[in-house]
Formats: sequence, C-alpha cells, structure tokens
Amino acid sequence: MSETIEVLDRERIELNNLLVNKAEYSQYLTPVSVARFMASLFDKDKLENPKILDAGAGIGTLTAALMERLVSEQKTFSAECTLVEVDNILGHRIQDTLSPFRGKLALESLEVPEDFIEWGVSVLDKQLGMFRQLDFGFTHAILNPPYRKIRSNSLHRKLLRSVEIETVNLYSAFVSLAIKLLAEGGQVVAIIPRSFCNGPYYKPFRQLILEKTTIKHLHLFESRDKAFKDDAVLQENVIMMLERGGNQGQVKISTSKDDSFTDYNETYYPFDKVVQKGDEESFFHIPTSQEESIVELFPSVKYSLKDLGISVSTGPVVGFRTKENLRMMPEDGTVPLLYPTHIEPDGVKWVKENSKKPNAIVRNDDTEKMFYPNGFYTIIRRRSSKEERKRVISGVVIPDIFNSPVLGFDNGLNVLHKEKNGMQRELAFGLDVYLSSTLVDKYFRLFNGHTQVNATDLRAMFFPSTEILVLLGSWSLSSKDDITQEDIDNKLKEVL
Repeated sequence: MSETIEVLDRERIELNNLLVNKAEYSQYLTPVSVARFMASLFDKDKLENPKILDAGAGIGTLTAALMERLVSEQKTFSAECTLVEVDNILGHRIQDTLSPFRGKLALESLEVPEDFIEWGVSVLDKQLGMFRQLDFGFTHAILNPPYRKIRSNSLHRKLLRSVEIETVNLYSAFVSLAIKLLAEGGQVVAIIPRSFCNGPYYKPFRQLILEKTTIKHLHLFESRDKAFKDDAVLQENVIMMLERGGNQGQVKISTSKDDSFTDYNETYYPFDKVVQKGDEESFFHIPTSQEESIVELFPSVKYSLKDLGISVSTGPVVGFRTKENLRMMPEDGTVPLLYPTHIEPDGVKWVKENSKKPNAIVRNDDTEKMFYPNGFYTIIRRRSSKEERKRVISGVVIPDIFNSPVLGFDNGLNVLHKEKNGMQRELAFGLDVYLSSTLVDKYFRLFNGHTQVNATDLRAMFFPSTEILVLLGSWSLSSKDDITQEDIDNKLKEVL
C-alpha cells in the first residue's frame, strides 16, 4: 500500500507541467510526505466510519493518505469521501488514486467537479433553509486550499458574504467553508500560509476559528519552499488541526524544517500563549520554544503606541499613482522623498545617488496633502526579505539633513508620529533602539509569519513607557562608538 501512494508523488511532479490553470487556481499539489503527516493528525478515536471532505482535492493525495492510515490501523470498515476539484485535468485522476483502497474497506466516494466556494455555499444555503443549523455530516475535512486573493467585487466574495464569511483569500475561504460544513465534533486539517495569524484583513477569519472551533494542533514549517519543494512560492506555512465545538485546552505546537519531518519536535502550550487575553485583533502567536517573550519577561513592557500618544501610518506617497511628480534627484520645487531603501544599518541616508528609487517629489496642489512637517520620526520598512536577519527594520528621520519644511514618505514605510508631526528627538531614537532589539524581533515573529510589517501589527505590539524609551534614546545619542546588536540587547535588559 505504501508503494501505491508514493506513485502519486511522481504523478504530482509530472502534472506540474500540465496545469494550464496553475496561476488562476493557485495549484500546489501536496507531497505525499505532507499528506501522510496531515492524515496522522486526526484523533484516533474519531476515525470510525468517517465522512470525509477534501476541498480542492487535486488528484486525491490527501484522501489517499487518510485511506492509507485507515487501512493500516484497521480503524473502520467503511468510509464516505466527497472530493471537490474544479480542474478536470486533476479531477479525472481521483478515481484512479482511490481505486487501490476499494478492496480494503467499503469506500463510497463522490467526485464533485465544481468550484468549491460555489458548491459549498449552495450546500450551506440548502441546509440552512431546511434545518437552520450548521451540522451537515462531515466528520473530517482535509485540505490544501488554493492561495489567491479574492477581489472585493467578485462572485466569490458575494457568495461568501451570503453565508456570513468575510475574507480576502481563497485559502481562508476554503477553511471557513469546511468549518461550517463540519458536524459538531468534526475535525479539519489544513495546510495554509501563516499570513492569517496577524493583520486586519484576516481578523474575521481568526474570529470564526475562535468562535466555531477549538485549536488542537499547529505545525510550523520554515517556509513554503520547504513544504512544497517543486513550487517556487516563498510563504511560511502552518498545518492546523481544528475541532468543531469542544472546550479549548492546551495547544500542541510542532515544528520541522521541511517535509521530511526528520527534525520533528512538539510541545504543549497554554492557549493564552497562542491567543493573548484581551487582544482585540485576535492575533495568533505560534511559540516555538519555552523561552519567555519580552512581554512575559518584563512587566514594564505593557503600553501600546496609543497609550504612548504615538500614531502609526503607512506612508501616503504611492509612486505609480503620482509618477509624473517623482524626481530621481532633488531640484527646485521638490521636497525630500523617503523610501525603504533610505533606511541603512547606520541610519537614514538621504540623498542616495545610486538608488533606483526617486529621492524627491514635486510639491504642488496634487501632492501637498501627502506631506508631513519636517521633524524627528521613527520609520519602519513595511517589507523585509526572508534573507534579512531581522523582521523589523527601522531608522530615525533627522530633520537637520533636509533643507525642506516638509517631507514625503513612500507607501513602503510605516511612520511613527505625533498627530502627523515629528516627536521628541530622544523618543524617536528610543523607539528605534527598542524596535532594533533581538527580544522585539523574537516577539514580533511569534505572530507575524510573513515578510510584511503592517501598521496594525505595530499597533498590537507592546512597548515600555515613554520614560524608558527616552532613556534608551538618550543612551543611543550619547554613545560615541558604533552601537552593536549586543550593546542594544544588553542596554534594553538593563533599563527594563
């Protein structure tokens, strides 16, 4: 049986070259090793006569892995499977994938060659009209959903809203529908990008998970290119196992570098280490060690930016929308324009003569509303690459380097400010020191699984008091030598 299912890996690799709708459907077929791991996560005592949903089934690898487990463990004599796959190139192979199991147990399978969102919403609509309850018989759902944004004016968005699902991506839509289609006590295992853990756009998805399910198990991969070696997609992934209803207890967190699972490690954590009490954004933290975070280590780290009277905004200059006003170098009638590239390891540098980005923007009636008064600001890159050592990369805007009453900030920056004005010099430098620390980098990575740093993420973080931040800034400004990472980390621990 093991040899039979491993044939699917060879077929998966061959099919990658035949998928003409790969971009449209965002198709990343599941490796057998990942499928087997996912199938192993379902509770043993819930595998009797399962009714299985495989949404976006591909060639049926996930269902086959679960069938392989059922046969090997002899947990049941029958199983019902519903496999939904819109791509005919993949869907017509499903019956061949399942055929080896038909002689091992009583297997009833229904192949649904439809769009899962359209099909799932229609099932929900029919059942709601008859019973007004969310119990449709599926005991297990297993899925590797597509990963693509959903346009706000699309049919998918309209259909999802009709069943009270508000989300921005196909992967979160698939998991939301699967949850709603589960029977009480049913379980869902899904491999999805970790981007849902934070940010405002996935807040309704996180809330649906928290309201309808208990979180049983989260498995973290280093990155998507480790779990899906044959697809060039850089996206940190998580495998989640959720149960419909139930009482939330401890959460099992496991990790592995790649899909070989040779370095698999697992630990149980209290639920409030995954979703913190009182967090209005419902961010998901995924701790990977018992090491305490900066918030747990130091009770003085308890203030939000709002508590400190500090605002955070995304830079208002969107280059492609005002392309005619951009200038590579400053000239008469322009003001300084700062991009992420202007943040260097030793501070904010302007002008950058060898930069591919403009250094200035024309000041006129169209651009006037985009500018901030010249002053001290702490700025943070909104994006960082996987190769960079730190996720949060910040710098301080020093007004003396600009001969201009106003400044422009690119959309790729987050700007910390005081009511759209600059702030006290020591405070700006103190924020930069704090954000540059190793403890903050580790803290931020607990809930941020991608390379973006959004304004919402910064608003959800905790900081020390203004007095401590000013103390850090004064230390930074008075230091004559280059400050090392070790200096920053030691000084932060000292003042906290």
